[in-house]
Amino acid sequence: MVNYKDLGLVNTREMFKKAVAGGYAIPAFNFNTMEQMQAIVQAAVETKSPVIMQVSKGARNYANATILRYMAQGAVEYAKELGCAHPEIVLHLDHGDSFELCKNCVDMGFSSVMIDGSALPYEENIALTKQVVEYAHQYDVTVEAELGVLAGVEDEVSSEESHYTKPEEVIDFATRTGCDSLAISIGTSHGAYKFKPEQCTVDPKTGRLVPPPLAFDVLHEVEKKLPGFPIVLHGSSSVPQDEVDTINKFGGALKAAVGIPEEQLREAAKSAVCKINIDSDSRLAMTAAVRKVFAEKPAEFDPRKYLGPARDSMKKLYEHKILNVLGSNDKLAQ
Repeated sequence: MVNYKDLGLVNTREMFKKAVAGGYAIPAFNFNTMEQMQAIVQAAVETKSPVIMQVSKGARNYANATILRYMAQGAVEYAKELGCAHPEIVLHLDHGDSFELCKNCVDMGFSSVMIDGSALPYEENIALTKQVVEYAHQYDVTVEAELGVLAGVEDEVSSEESHYTKPEEVIDFATRTGCDSLAISIGTSHGAYKFKPEQCTVDPKTGRLVPPPLAFDVLHEVEKKLPGFPIVLHGSSSVPQDEVDTINKFGGALKAAVGIPEEQLREAAKSAVCKINIDSDSRLAMTAAVRKVFAEKPAEFDPRKYLGPARDSMKKLYEHKILNVLGSNDKLAQ
């Protein structure tokens, strides 16, 4: 048993409480590699932001659970080395699909876990979530649950269509499960292809696809039912078109990739939404930077020469999200 507190990590409880009261959202950045982790920590330190480093089941298998534990501990020490006296870093399991996986993550030093029973019948979702909560809370690990289904594909999570969260269910669900935060479905979507072209309109000035607006009416109803309760948005990458253009310019083939407009995420961050998940954007930034190096310097084979620029690009993206979208900068205790 590895206790996350011994690694210098924190859970999400106080972090979310401050975010809801302060009208901002905590960045939850997925990572798979050392370069992503370094970029996340660098951006969080420079902007003085708390941060959630999250890994999916697939990312955990890719990186190895033991290595991840030491990477998380290293992230805390790295933040201190960069001058942050009191870093607030969460290691979070994204889309846990079983009690066994969540338990193993708690046992291996995660400070927060998500149990995603959203595809199950309502009562089964409650039973599974409650089981995870009862185990995790023994070790002061916070638990995120999900009601509603997001469309799209990301790692091992996929669904053809979305189902909005039903506001009338949230009080019963939160009360009976004891979860600490709740991911809801209001029109965000996983992956870089969040919407089909027929769901979008076309901007006459740019010719780019414009996605349908988020269902803020659902969000506001959930807020009324659960005042002050931490709400989470998954699938919230904006799919920066400059990164998509760079990828396509240097040999990529991303067609009709479209994300969530940042102005809608800014609006959500000012509400009870206190955690916003971003994964695809950093993948795009990393891929664009690597493709550019390979195209401009085809003889290059030193990984540091293409992963270094990729890290810099991701750091720039993370800082932009913190400063201009989520508003979580300057929130760390000095």
